[in-house]
Amino acid sequence: MKALVLDKYMELNYRDFPNPVIESKEVLIKVKACGICGSDVHGMDGSTGRRNPPIIMGHEASGEIVELGSEVIEWKLGDRVTFDSTIYPLNDWYTLNGRYNLSENRKVFGVSPKEYKRNGAFADYVSVPAHILYKLPDNVSYEQAAMVEPVAVAAHAVNISKIQPGKSAVVVGAGMVGMFVIKILEIAGVYPIIAVDLDDTKLKLAGEFGATHTFKSSDNNVVQKIKELTKNRGVDFGFEVVGISETVNLCIDNLRKGGTAVLIGNISPEIKVPLQKIVTTEISLLGSCAINGEYEMVLDLLASGKIEVDKMITAIAPLSEGAEWFKRLYNKEPGLNKVILVPASPSPSVGGE
Repeated sequence: MKALVLDKYMELNYRDFPNPVIESKEVLIKVKACGICGSDVHGMDGSTGRRNPPIIMGHEASGEIVELGSEVIEWKLGDRVTFDSTIYPLNDWYTLNGRYNLSENRKVFGVSPKEYKRNGAFADYVSVPAHILYKLPDNVSYEQAAMVEPVAVAAHAVNISKIQPGKSAVVVGAGMVGMFVIKILEIAGVYPIIAVDLDDTKLKLAGEFGATHTFKSSDNNVVQKIKELTKNRGVDFGFEVVGISETVNLCIDNLRKGGTAVLIGNISPEIKVPLQKIVTTEISLLGSCAINGEYEMVLDLLASGKIEVDKMITAIAPLSEGAEWFKRLYNKEPGLNKVILVPASPSPSVGGE
């Protein structure tokens, strides 16, 4: 098969690669679409430590089942599917207690830290455990399904916050996940929904996704302006979707006493936070990790039209052009949101090289 392989840091090659060999409880997916995640872009230069080459990246994907493992009975050839980005063990204590995203020995597609390596979906084929598959509704395209993962990440963050209708929220960072946090907050009846970002274009789009108010993070008066919108108290909930000290602290600064900050962004391994303010105002900090069962809900929202992902897709391009699109994203080319890569139709042979 053909794959886009990170052979060295900053070196992506579209080349021949051995086809995956499936295990008894896995299926082989012919990849139809795979989105470039920001974590892939950051991982390309080695800065995250989670993409040790050689590795096939890619975890936001969809496709068609073309081979079944010997123990797979609940799926059939030709099924249109997407799959969780996390491979989790079914017998783990955390999984059994409803928190599979925290399970021990979990693996993420297209990731290779020191503990494991799992090739991802920037390829003609990918092997996937059957228990993490989700069937696509008939009216959801493969390209739209490749967007389910970032929407589900946003949905998980909103779910664990336990926010209620009528509560106020600020979203710091109007990137891909931040935009879907805004949309899901709107669906949940949150008001006001305040978006904060450096980029005017992103803030305009945030308004289209449901933000009732938008502010540039460079505005020195942004905290005061948000207080004026919230009876001079601050917001009930903050969602931080960047992952650096400055934006986490901006999120905290806009909370009311007793408010909750949900931290989604994780670019930085460590950050500085105002400990005394957190303690003396009883602010809660929640970490939000990946996804924990939100895929089905997101697919239903896509099928119903309550969430539209098409406007976040900047380009649908051949996988063979992937290296160039990675470069453009890495260089922060203005106007780029989600780029989805589509493999060429692979040869009929499956299971060999």
